[in-house]
Amino acid sequence: MRTPIGIVGFSGYSGADLISILTRHPLAEPVLLEHRDAAPEPRPIGFTGPRRMPCTPESVRSAGIKGVFLATAPEISMELAPGFLDAGAKVVDLSGAFRLGTPEIYKRWYKEDHTQPALLAEAVYSIPEFHRHLVPAARLISNPGCYPTAANLALRPLIQAGAIRREHGIVCDAKSGVSGAGRKASLKTAFCEITENFSAYSVLGHRHVPEVLQTSGLEEAEFSFTAHLLPIDRGILETIYFRASEGIKTSQDLVDIYQAAYASDPFIRVYPPGQVLELRAVSRTNYCDISVTLDGITGRAVVVASIDNLGKGAAGQAMQNMNLTLGFPETAGLL
Repeated sequence: MRTPIGIVGFSGYSGADLISILTRHPLAEPVLLEHRDAAPEPRPIGFTGPRRMPCTPESVRSAGIKGVFLATAPEISMELAPGFLDAGAKVVDLSGAFRLGTPEIYKRWYKEDHTQPALLAEAVYSIPEFHRHLVPAARLISNPGCYPTAANLALRPLIQAGAIRREHGIVCDAKSGVSGAGRKASLKTAFCEITENFSAYSVLGHRHVPEVLQTSGLEEAEFSFTAHLLPIDRGILETIYFRASEGIKTSQDLVDIYQAAYASDPFIRVYPPGQVLELRAVSRTNYCDISVTLDGITGRAVVVASIDNLGKGAAGQAMQNMNLTLGFPETAGLL
């Protein structure tokens, strides 16, 4: 018997990827939890796809659903999470609802009041490579944002090793495919607006910035982040600039730090010095690829990190977290 796992928001891009992952998962199966008022399309004769059920705690309890993914807007996640937790399910939330530490920080960056402060305090924020030891005992796991996932995987090992001269600042130039904006139609993501175009947005005010600060231990004044919209469907590439500490003399020194930090992590691929990654290498995977270049004379360093924004940046990482909290192998459904 495969364990039933519910998906709310399955009609969105991240939700669709979750269906795909769970369909091939050896130990779990997807159950689609209908949240919208519109009636579902009738199933064709012989249809054997995922079950559909009402999006209620009663459905979760009666169907024996052990975990629920919330691929929803923050306000919907705050509305639904308490009921599913009371029904005995583990919840992995893909929105920003439970990522930040306090209601005050949440309001500053999301411009809304937080309606579940007790759950915000309880939630475990998890990039598995850093937080997997906290996940098995958690009821509510907050899945990180796509931009902070790549940035933190690139920065945190170097910061902890003292490899960055933080007084010179860190610049993160980040680029994402259009699916990162979600499936809801808007002028900004219309074909004629994005094709043969390239634009920056949320300059010095992107809501993902505090996730980088709290996870990598940076001060806001030390970290400059700019997001850009690429005219492609999916993928994130971040180019990160900083000054290396005096003890760092070669690109290999930085590679050694990463290799030590991620020696047992199956989804982190560190490139050898001189090899620069390409975005297509992580497309439709749960990998994060990292490459480094260092000028040993000036100390200027460039780290390039790349993920699929719907994979390691959303659904794939969410599956890692669900696997951990339900006691499945971390890589199940992902390799």
